[in-house]
Amino acid sequence: MFSKACEYAIRSAVFISVSSLKGSRVGFKEIAQEIDAPEAFVAKILQKLVKGGIIESVRGAGGGFEIPVSQLKQIKLFEIVKVIDGDAIYKGCGLGLAQCSETHPCPVHFKFKAIRNELKQMLETTSLEELAKGTKSGDTFLKI
Repeated sequence: MFSKACEYAIRSAVFISVSSLKGSRVGFKEIAQEIDAPEAFVAKILQKLVKGGIIESVRGAGGGFEIPVSQLKQIKLFEIVKVIDGDAIYKGCGLGLAQCSETHPCPVHFKFKAIRNELKQMLETTSLEELAKGTKSGDTFLKI
């Protein structure tokens, strides 16, 4: 459903959030290792997340990526998806047709529309704090 870049972006943001809750910053190599993703790809994704205002980057000794703990509750998954994949996931046809609408629907249009709306609602209401706390406690995982 999400692009590979978006999947890695969400996983990266959750890992950075967990580290931020612990009071530490993390480098891109550690992030890539912890989410089981290629380093170069993760580095590019992190640049987009910094530019999009989702995460912060601190240079130099003791530097790395972080998210201020006070912002974890405000940052929703919707924002990450928007920065990486845009809003196509909320508008595209379930079967990939170029023309699909209420007046000219594909065979799955109305069922897929309901799923898209539920997905959008979940992304708009799920915070990084919520996901980071689940991962930090060991209830959820970022890799096998």
